[in-house]
Amino acid sequence: MTTRPELSGNQKRKMRTASRLYAVQALFQMEHSGQASDVVAREFLDHRFGAIYDEGEMQEGDPDLFEKIVNDAVNHQALIDQMTDRALVAKWPIARIDPTLRSLFRAAGVELTQSDTPPKVVIVEYVDLAAAFYPDGKESKFCNAVLDHMAREAKPEAF
Repeated sequence: MTTRPELSGNQKRKMRTASRLYAVQALFQMEHSGQASDVVAREFLDHRFGAIYDEGEMQEGDPDLFEKIVNDAVNHQALIDQMTDRALVAKWPIARIDPTLRSLFRAAGVELTQSDTPPKVVIVEYVDLAAAFYPDGKESKFCNAVLDHMAREAKPEAF
């Protein structure tokens, strides 16, 4: 009988970060292609988590966190989109937001409303993702402002 070595705290953190990235990508793919969440989630779990390609190796992710974010984003989309709309200026409802940012707000919204992840951790993780998706833009600052508003609404006791 073989046992998996215990993962270090740093390895677990990297896996959670990768799962958040994959969840944002999966939500984007679902919106863009119209594919169902279970189909897209299975594709990611089978072909992205720890996959090795010519260009390099994909980071292993936390499958439970990934599936929770994707499934809860679908199941709680109306709630999360309404909360996001309240954080946006009146002339920019979520429907007008770039689809990548929309996916990012939905994934972060799940963690703010459906998990016990500290809001400040959620904000840092998703602002970092925004910076990775938009290295030359101001989107990470915009993302920070929107997520801060969402976090204060979802978990005011944390501030």
